[in-house]
Amino acid sequence: MAPPPHPPRPRRSGPSVLLVLIPLAVLILVAVSVGSWLQFTERQTKDTVHTVGSGAADRVDVEATVQSVDAAAGELVLRVRVSPRGALGEEQGTAPAADLGLQTSGATLGDLAFEAHERIAPQDVRVAITGGSISDYPFDTYDTDIGFWAVQGGEPVPVRMLFSNADTLFSVSVTPPPSGQEAVVALKLSRSGSLLTFAVFMMIAMWALASSVLLGAWYLTTRRQGLVWPALAWMAATLFALAAFRNTAPGTPPIGCVMDWFAFFWAEAVIAVCLIVVVTFGIRTALRAADAQPA
Repeated sequence: MAPPPHPPRPRRSGPSVLLVLIPLAVLILVAVSVGSWLQFTERQTKDTVHTVGSGAADRVDVEATVQSVDAAAGELVLRVRVSPRGALGEEQGTAPAADLGLQTSGATLGDLAFEAHERIAPQDVRVAITGGSISDYPFDTYDTDIGFWAVQGGEPVPVRMLFSNADTLFSVSVTPPPSGQEAVVALKLSRSGSLLTFAVFMMIAMWALASSVLLGAWYLTTRRQGLVWPALAWMAATLFALAAFRNTAPGTPPIGCVMDWFAFFWAEAVIAVCLIVVVTFGIRTALRAADAQPA
């Protein structure tokens, strides 16, 4: 007697897999391309050096670079490198030919002084920022102005300022003076595009997690599943993990900022209420099931 024929093997659904993989690959390629373009644009903006002031041969060059912005303290740290040029300097601009005083704008906390024939080292100065509140995070913006005037040997001398930004958490918009002959700029500081994108993603993720817990609670209560311990553990873990997730926001935003009122507080409240409701309904369902059993 001949053995029964083997059943035909199921055919692999090759075309259906390709229909999924090809759009996925295109989506990944588009996302990487857009991300690369945004990163390049942001880097180009940060690498831009704004030059204002005098172009005379005998002048004082001031390289001012924003190192960090402390929105909570209402100030930024500005690293200043001073280089006297032409007849005003010695040793290729590393030392002044005479005592050099560098006066700053009113927002800058302190002037600078350099002794004649002494090597000039970079110095950090603090500049006050106004016009915003950190409670508006991540949409907070600030204003300030930076200016330098130099006096050497009791006489004012021309100044040229080269301003740049090195803080990755803030983007700086520079407005030079109309004349272009003064070493003064007005600054508008706002959160960088990368930080803003991540903060918005965090708010969306918070609402998504809260919605997931809400749907899970609705299913458990309407289906009268009782005390489902894995589900309760997941809800409780989400409740505490969300707080840790919020604290990873760059820039250490204070409690009660815009991000909290837009997403975090409400997401925590939804998850906590869902957890309490599921436990209450689960206990009631379990007690009814125990009473319905025969003695």
